[in-house]
Amino acid sequence: MSKVDELKTEIEQLPREEFSKLIRWLSEKEWERWDKEIEADSETGKLDFLVREAIDAKAKGSLKDL
Repeated sequence: MSKVDELKTEIEQLPREEFSKLIRWLSEKEWERWDKEIEADSETGKLDFLVREAIDAKAKGSLKDL
C-alpha cells in the first residue's frame, strides 16, 4: 500500500472537526505553493506577457476598470 493510500484511509476515519482542520491546512499549503510559483514565474519573466497585454490594452483604450 502506498503512503497516499495509507493517508487516504486515515483521513476517511477522521472526525468532522479534524477533517475540517486538515482541509484548511491543505488549502493554506496549496496557496503558499501557488504564491511561490507565481513569484518565481514573475522573477523569471514568464508573466511579462501579461504586462505587455495590459499596456497594449491601455494604449488602445480597451482596458476596463475592475
